[in-house]
Amino acid sequence: MRSRHAFDDVPRAQEFRAYVAGAGGRLLHTATLLTAEPRDANPRAQRLLTLALARTYACWDRLHGEDPYDHTRRYLMIRFALSTLRYGGRLPFRPPPGGPLAGLSPQERLILVMRLHEGIGEDQTAALLGLPAERVRAVQNRAMAVMLRPAPGSAPAQGARRHGAVMTGEAR
Repeated sequence: MRSRHAFDDVPRAQEFRAYVAGAGGRLLHTATLLTAEPRDANPRAQRLLTLALARTYACWDRLHGEDPYDHTRRYLMIRFALSTLRYGGRLPFRPPPGGPLAGLSPQERLILVMRLHEGIGEDQTAALLGLPAERVRAVQNRAMAVMLRPAPGSAPAQGARRHGAVMTGEAR
């Protein structure tokens, strides 16, 4: 292992700090969506992001033109996927209510975040997760159906309420 001089790390650290300042917020939002935690209380997402950023910093010199955001995002997604596989497709914790994707399974969240939030193509998502593209498409469609389904006990649509009021003779 070669030794480093303290002055050799200064430009590296400055570049990395600038990268984190620019991309950290979006990466934290991605991690928060994956863990289904509320935006203001997301310790698991912060831990996941810290691990991904540490990994990116460790290989900062070896990126050689590779986009550090893609590298960090890829590790973030893989780390999340591996943590769910370790527990049989379930997380070792129950996400607190309030996250926008809390009603989805970890795999559904992962695929929705990759495809819709991060804009990763279907084939690339399938390759990264080791799944057939048809499986990715099916999971995404199922997750979208869950997200678009009205919550049980929710108020009827505005038009239906007005129509019902007119039909029963109620005043607005």
